[in-house]
Amino acid sequence: MKDILKIAIPQTIPVLISYIFAGMAFGILLNQLGYSYWWALFISCTVYAGTMQFVLLSFLDGGVALLNAALITLAVNLRHAFYGLSFIETFNEMGLPGQYMIFSLTDETYALMCQMDTVQHQDISKIRLAIAMLNQSYWISGCVLGAMLGSFIPFNLKGIEFAMPSLFMVMFVEQWRSKENHFPSIFGISIGLIALLILGADHFILPALSVVTLTFFLIGNQKLESMVQ
Repeated sequence: MKDILKIAIPQTIPVLISYIFAGMAFGILLNQLGYSYWWALFISCTVYAGTMQFVLLSFLDGGVALLNAALITLAVNLRHAFYGLSFIETFNEMGLPGQYMIFSLTDETYALMCQMDTVQHQDISKIRLAIAMLNQSYWISGCVLGAMLGSFIPFNLKGIEFAMPSLFMVMFVEQWRSKENHFPSIFGISIGLIALLILGADHFILPALSVVTLTFFLIGNQKLESMVQ
């Protein structure tokens, strides 16, 4: 177990920093709506979706119809369905822990999973599981800490929204530096920019993800793996 944590913990340090601050922001805002830290603990354990949890705050504040809440949740988190396509066989082979991996496959965890190809270890599945559990523990800790501190310490949350984008930039740079062939990265950026210019900032994510995922699916797993070696 120690060997697994020695590999998993350093991989998750960027996520730790980002999740603690972003989670604290959620906890503070939740407290400002009148909910105690127990609610922060419950929500971060069961919902565990950073963006959706912030959307949930507006639901709790103003109320929303159940159907509308379901549609908004689907729109916000549908991108995770594309993430899972890459790990269907991997998670099936893990058995019951694989079900937790499906639940815990956030943007950041997915990014780290994609880096595991460079790790040579006989217990790679356990390392993946450890990374997923560590990431959720960071998020839970941040949410609960924020809710507890928010009850008696005033905070200025200006600029906190940059925590998650900065994390993705760090992960992207690390993956770029660790690979010789940058075609997947350049292709993804290009499709994202084209979709952004055509569809605008509010509607480009899902179409861009769809095009990139479909393209790589058509290319084939073996050819794609050879590109990123």
